[in-house]
Amino acid sequence: MKKDQLLTRRRLLIAGTGAVGAAATAGVLTAVTGEGPAGSVPAAGAQPRRPRSASAYRLQPLTGYGPPQAAPRRTLVRREPLLRVSGRGRTMVLTFDDGPDPRYTPAILDTLAEYDVRAMFFVCGEMAADHKVLLARMADEGHVVGNHTWSHPLLTRLTRRQIRSQMERTCDVIEEAYGERPEWFRAPYGAWNRAAFQLGAELGMEPLAWTVDTLDWSTPGTRSIVDRVENGAAPGVVVLSHDAGGDRSQSVRALRRYLPELLDSGYHVTVPRRDYA
Repeated sequence: MKKDQLLTRRRLLIAGTGAVGAAATAGVLTAVTGEGPAGSVPAAGAQPRRPRSASAYRLQPLTGYGPPQAAPRRTLVRREPLLRVSGRGRTMVLTFDDGPDPRYTPAILDTLAEYDVRAMFFVCGEMAADHKVLLARMADEGHVVGNHTWSHPLLTRLTRRQIRSQMERTCDVIEEAYGERPEWFRAPYGAWNRAAFQLGAELGMEPLAWTVDTLDWSTPGTRSIVDRVENGAAPGVVVLSHDAGGDRSQSVRALRRYLPELLDSGYHVTVPRRDYA
């Protein structure tokens, strides 16, 4: 994709965020709830339907003159990450960490597009900086991109200044390639601390962990990954998988198996939306 095409898509996305922001300030968003202490989150390891245009999901028509621009929305400083999502019926969220990786992320996006499903991608800044076209595709196809730090460090071993740098640099890359600054953050290895919660909130991000860990980082076999997702499926569940950080071919194959089975079982696989106070 040419640079001018990428910049054009980004300008269109940024232009459309005004209407989305108006909806958010009106409170028309799905709430997100947390359960359990932060220490209960298991540590993660080291790590086709045709795509639709951006307007199909992200750009809303503007009519007449809207109200004055609202004040910046504040993000609550939490003491533990959110583990589940609320929603009507059997709602689940699929999340993919550590990418984007051109070897595996496109195949995951192809499968999601085939079944008209949106997911969350928690990207690392150093990966996103080299593969901005994949973030632009995520924006076009309605996926949510979250911040997973710049280089996937253990945050509990960093200074406050270092944590901020890891977050801010990644926010900047996401905004440039995806068209919006991220509203969600996930700590590498599930290692959260007070500074991570505080700095994430200052940057307008909510901390999201997971309910079901596929352990795909350990390459346990495609069948094992499928079984973990299907056995853990329940309303509000957030599933952790990876699209980078190693050989993720098992993760790609597993998604092709469990996604249609989840949908056939009546699950609504979607992405969470922020509930601002």
